[in-house]
Amino acid sequence: MSAKHPRRIERSCLSSSTLTLLLLALGQGCGGASDSKTNAVPGFTGDGAGGAVPSGNAASGSSGTAPAPGTGVDPAAEGMGSTPPLDNSPGNQGSGAGGTGSAGGTGGATANGADASAPAPGEPDDSVVLDIPWDMAGIVGTGQSLAVGDPGAARNSAPGTARLTVQPFQNLKLSLANLTWPVDDSDPRLTLIPLVEPMGPNPNMYPSSWPRNIAGETAHSAMGNQITSLVKAAGGADYVNVHGEVGENGQCLSFLVKNPTPVGLNGRAYEATLIETRAITRLARAAGKTYGVGAIIVTHGECDQGNPNYEQQLHQLWADYNTDLRSITGQTQPLLMIVSQQNSGGDRSASTRAQWRIGVDFPNDAVCSGPKYQYPYSGDSVHMLVDGYEQLGEKYAQVYYERVILGNDWQPLQPTSVQRAGRVISVNFHVPVPPLAWEDSFQAPHQNAGTEWRAGRGFEVRAGNTNVVIDSVEIAGNAVRITVATDLPANNVTVGYAVTGEPAPMSAPFAGTFRWGQLRDSDPFVGSTTQKRQANFAVAFDLPVP
Repeated sequence: MSAKHPRRIERSCLSSSTLTLLLLALGQGCGGASDSKTNAVPGFTGDGAGGAVPSGNAASGSSGTAPAPGTGVDPAAEGMGSTPPLDNSPGNQGSGAGGTGSAGGTGGATANGADASAPAPGEPDDSVVLDIPWDMAGIVGTGQSLAVGDPGAARNSAPGTARLTVQPFQNLKLSLANLTWPVDDSDPRLTLIPLVEPMGPNPNMYPSSWPRNIAGETAHSAMGNQITSLVKAAGGADYVNVHGEVGENGQCLSFLVKNPTPVGLNGRAYEATLIETRAITRLARAAGKTYGVGAIIVTHGECDQGNPNYEQQLHQLWADYNTDLRSITGQTQPLLMIVSQQNSGGDRSASTRAQWRIGVDFPNDAVCSGPKYQYPYSGDSVHMLVDGYEQLGEKYAQVYYERVILGNDWQPLQPTSVQRAGRVISVNFHVPVPPLAWEDSFQAPHQNAGTEWRAGRGFEVRAGNTNVVIDSVEIAGNAVRITVATDLPANNVTVGYAVTGEPAPMSAPFAGTFRWGQLRDSDPFVGSTTQKRQANFAVAFDLPVP
């Protein structure tokens, strides 16, 4: 390969409003870089069947990377150094960092999913623009049991035991050992230590709250390691991220918001975030480092499955954090809220739909990372195995890298519009990495309940409260065409996906949860911790048919 010039981070060329660091070859001037951001995906006014991917979201938009430094997972585990099939079976975990595809999310994809314009593995991409405004970037986690890594029925078993106990990079967390509530943010016992699992002390009780709220391995270490791997693969020197998790096992959003009404131990999460942010800001400044908070990750929703105001309340949580955390750190850059859908609780769950809609209705403030039905669950079908938490962390990291570091308008595999023609309903999708595909390794849903939809691969059609028989579904470009068995009424028809459960959860190719589907894109991204391919699976939704 041709020799590359040494690289440096160029700071002086930038306006204070952008806080952008350009990764430039030595000798390159301060020429204007084009804005890589695209318009938000419109709400249900988008492309027809076979339509083009929106600008800035071409097939190469994956943030899969060439191999990067290791992740602290046992190198002897199988799968190392290869691009595995789309197989998330527990126990089939590899090691190493990085993944496949383009680190920078630019250029055209080849037939095997690789970026045709990308540099060779191990060679940095000089075209990548990395937004790294601070020496240390904060990531705040909140939610309920899945946020704090509860292994559920897998407790005290190997699949439920924390594995990421070594930090391969420089990522950090606060030391919370021996602390009890209330906590003073100037307490000298609050120090920065390597980001490993478990994130904090296990209270061995329910309910619980910060600073003793961690039940098992969370998504944080896998997320942090993945972010750093992606930045390094793109030619960045490092990306130190500092994580905190303030979730409260089993608690509704009303306990996580600003100024809650506390009940016993619960209702501390928001204040805990402020305490952690003040402490980390103080420690960073003492070390001569800059610090800002990049994102809030929300792993929640089971408790609020029937809450019709969930989206509004979730956005208010973002607004409060965006004001209060920035006032502590002094940053101007807004925070991004990254939300994953819950798929275990409640048919046509209000929280599940809101977790997707917040990214459509408030695209600059929040984004849905996608569903969680594609991950392995413990025997209760509500909580995940460590494999699931690690894969979720890798997906959070991919979204963070695309949105916060690259500045791309990444969106999940989500519907953009619905049309009908006779007995055919067409749902048009924004597809992060075309083409659409069926994940045939997943057990077909609705074989034992809602059997009118047994041919729907997760799609559901209703006329009022009556299930409509689906004859077939087919992929047509960026759309799915659903053919029903009978004529549809003129009004009150809805089409849904993965919103209605079955008495028994998905059981093949691994134990899953109660609501799922088989539609995915062709993202070649491979997680740096698990070495498993992570395509983007379609969000759960329920929409009117015009």
